Amino acid sequence: MEQRVSLITLAARDIPALAEFYERLGWRRTQSPDGVIAFDLTGQTLGLYPVEKLADDIGIDPAGIGQGAITLAHNVRHKENVAEVLGQAEAAGGRLLKPAQDVFWGGHHGYFADPEGHIWEVAFNPFSPLREDGAFRWNGY
Repeated sequence: MEQRVSLITLAARDIPALAEFYERLGWRRTQSPDGVIAFDLTGQTLGLYPVEKLADDIGIDPAGIGQGAITLAHNVRHKENVAEVLGQAEAAGGRLLKPAQDVFWGGHHGYFADPEGHIWEVAFNPFSPLREDGAFRWNGY
């Protein structure tokens, strides 16, 4: 698995209100299918930080960490790469949540959880081909 995050998906109870929040921050939407709001970003960083220190930094009890619904997505170049990456994740100690399969929007994906339960989607999106360096944009480059 290449060391990168392609797409971070936030589960929202009120999609229009959450989209408005990001727009108020100056973010601009990109065209996407109905029911999906997307904001293309310049780049990503994934940091690992001790739960206790993060909770202290936020000012909440450590038991409150992890209550937000979020998935991390790793997009791949070819459909068959989805099953390969899921296998790599499982071999490394991850837990398979959903095997590689076609999905309603025309792509192919599956899900795994890391040893602490963080959920990753592995996806092939024929409508958003990756740049040669692996960079992702919602509608491709």
